[in-house]
Amino acid sequence: MNMVSKRLIKVLVGSCLLLTCGAMSLAQPLLVAEFSKGQLAGWQEKSFAGATTYKIMLAPQEGRAEGELTVLSAHSDNSASGLGKEISIDLMQTPYINWSWRIENNLKNLDETSKDGDDYAARLYVVKDGGWRIWQTRALNYVWSSNQRAGSRWDNAFVGANAKMLAVRGVEHPVQQWFQEKRNVYEDLIALFGDKGSAEANQQAYRYLDAVALMTDTDNSAGMATAFYGDIYFSEH
Repeated sequence: MNMVSKRLIKVLVGSCLLLTCGAMSLAQPLLVAEFSKGQLAGWQEKSFAGATTYKIMLAPQEGRAEGELTVLSAHSDNSASGLGKEISIDLMQTPYINWSWRIENNLKNLDETSKDGDDYAARLYVVKDGGWRIWQTRALNYVWSSNQRAGSRWDNAFVGANAKMLAVRGVEHPVQQWFQEKRNVYEDLIALFGDKGSAEANQQAYRYLDAVALMTDTDNSAGMATAFYGDIYFSEH
C-alpha cells in the first residue's frame, strides 16, 4: 500500500461498515463516548505508525468540572494510531457535537498544511462514509493546532479535499488546561465542503454521519504529545 493510501485510511478512520444507532427523540442526547464511566465499548483502535497509548485514567484536575474525574488519556511518541467508533448520527436531530479536551504540550515548528507537519496533539473527527464510492468518503477534523490560530481551516495534506481540518483551538490557547467544546457539525460540513444550493440538497449530502474518531499522532514530526479527552455526545442544542 502506498503512502497516500495509508494516509487516506489514517484520515478517514472509522469509515462505517454497519449502522449501529437508530432513530431517537429530539430531546435526547446521543452519547458516543462515556469515558467518565471507564467505558470504551464500541471503540476500535487502528494503527498507522506504531501505537499511541490510549487508556482510561483519573483526569488532571485543573479546570475540570466537579465530578468529571475519569477521562481517556492519549500519549504519542513518534507514533500514530487512532480510536474509531461506527455509529449512525442524524444531524437533523442532533447537529451539535460536544466534548472536552486538554493537551499537555504543543508540537512546535510544524507546518500542519504539509505532509511533514500533519501531526496533532489532539483531534476529533466525524466521518461520512462513501461506501464503495471511497472517493465520496468525507472526514471533518476538529483539531487542536500547535501552530495556527483557532478558526483556521485547510485541506489535509495527504488526501486533499476529502478531509477538512478546522482548528477549534490554536497556538494562542494555553496548554495544560481543559476546554469544553460545542460545534454545529451540520453547519460546519456545509461551510467546509460546500453549500449544495438548497436545503434539500444539503440534507441529501450531509444529514447522516457514520463514525466518530479521535487521534493523537506525532509520526510525521517524530515528536511526542500527551492529550486527554472527556465524554463525547451529540445534542439538539
